[in-house]
Amino acid sequence: MKIRVERDGLADAVAWVARSLPSRPPVPVLGGVLLDAGGDGESDALTVSGFDYEVSATVGVPATIADGGRTLVSGRLLADITKALPAQPVEIAVDGARASITCGSARFSLPTMPVEDYPQLPAQPDLAGEVAGEAFAQAVAQVAVAAGKDDTLPMLTGMRVEISGENLTLVATDRFRLAMKEFNWSPAQELGDASVLVPARTLADAAKSLGTSGSTVQVGLASGDGLLGLTGSGKYTTTRLLDAEFPPYRQLLPSEHSCRAVIDVSTLTEAIKRVSLVAERGTQVRLEFGDGSLRLSAGGDDEGSAEEELPVDFEGEPVAIAFNPGYLADGLAALHADRAELTFTTPNRPALIKPADENGDVVPGYLYLLMPVRLPG
Repeated sequence: MKIRVERDGLADAVAWVARSLPSRPPVPVLGGVLLDAGGDGESDALTVSGFDYEVSATVGVPATIADGGRTLVSGRLLADITKALPAQPVEIAVDGARASITCGSARFSLPTMPVEDYPQLPAQPDLAGEVAGEAFAQAVAQVAVAAGKDDTLPMLTGMRVEISGENLTLVATDRFRLAMKEFNWSPAQELGDASVLVPARTLADAAKSLGTSGSTVQVGLASGDGLLGLTGSGKYTTTRLLDAEFPPYRQLLPSEHSCRAVIDVSTLTEAIKRVSLVAERGTQVRLEFGDGSLRLSAGGDDEGSAEEELPVDFEGEPVAIAFNPGYLADGLAALHADRAELTFTTPNRPALIKPADENGDVVPGYLYLLMPVRLPG
């Protein structure tokens, strides 16, 4: 194998593939990056791939291929090297059990791993539909904020993807909060309704890198094989679906409310940050809504206290409710709106946060449900 490739394209491709590799692979080859130079000629491409039986990532890079071939080297090490190379063309050559990387005056020699021990990369699943890349990336990020991080509860680390005709719904919850986004996409003609559970962290990383401005993301689904695929911006990735039952979340969504507040998102967010400075980790920020005002408070006599009052458009009887300040701030940030609508029933029931326009009207499509913290007494 002997190729020549531009440094920036190679570095970006290797960095993207290496991100999905396990930090402690069970066997060394699963920590490797596969470099495949399949043809001859000046218009050929180098394919860079990684796969650990859970997630695969593949991207092509234009390259001049003198001698085709395949080689497998440490993904993390190759990513570090290509990132540090000078801005000059890179030559990669494989001779026996060593791969040499030459760029300007820099030269590296790496041991290769046995390609024959590397697992077969999964095929891209059949096309389920496509969606605007930027919209998809934003939607996934809005929902992933509520996904659980406890691997002992796999059903809560996933993001539920529901397909119903031209409507795509994403949902995630960690039991303390829930985020849901509904939006339109272009399904494949033969596609029926489907629901799958995808690892939220993996989906968020993939959507962020594939969903660039002006791009289109193609979604592939092979439920029988337990596989979801995403293609966009010259890259494609697959991930194993979670074999777990997602909680019946729709019964958690309040159908009515007795109190409604509309407030400026940035003003409330900054106030939460200030007031929560005296709230010990895991403690609450108290919100007291009244006629035209919101009073935030936190802390107590032992650790210091803080309070702040903000103007608010409020309808309903005065109410006091408390939240985890980090969860509340996460929900406000995920709205991607200048104003927010907060609705409540009682201080012990879930609250809903939705984006609102400048007139205070709800912008449909996204909601963030947050469980309150029980007030003392």
